[in-house]
Amino acid sequence: MAIASYTIPKKTRHDILKYTKEAHKVYSLHYHLVFVVKYRQNMFVENHELIKFMKTTFKDISEEYGANIEEMECGTDHVHVLVSTKPTLNMPSYINALKGRSSRYVRKPFHDFLKYKLWGNHFWSPSYFIATTGNVSIDVLKHYLENQNRRYN
Repeated sequence: MAIASYTIPKKTRHDILKYTKEAHKVYSLHYHLVFVVKYRQNMFVENHELIKFMKTTFKDISEEYGANIEEMECGTDHVHVLVSTKPTLNMPSYINALKGRSSRYVRKPFHDFLKYKLWGNHFWSPSYFIATTGNVSIDVLKHYLENQNRRYN
């Protein structure tokens, strides 16, 4: 029985790791953000115009802050965002802008849809989830750091 061979196309390390190179710095910063709707209300129902509106709003705010949304998907009561940024981005300010502005912007066009599910001036829960993502696992990074002093001994 013959085994089929497959040639993996050659990619440079830069292509795989997607580093951004600028004057005096090289970086790859990606964050996973999760925002939950206040009271865990099911706002993002399938094919609702609110999903498209929220994605557009997040994209516009991100462009203003110099961040790039790689992926964004809505669960019924929350939003997942994968964003890449520069090292100079003030992350708390960016997150506050995403949550605050999107909450304000969504009120007028979707007033009738929102009025029975949410009350007050809030759309998002005050908390959020943030995690950094990397090109290597924590275990690989720990192993690399542990072995740094062995090079020079």
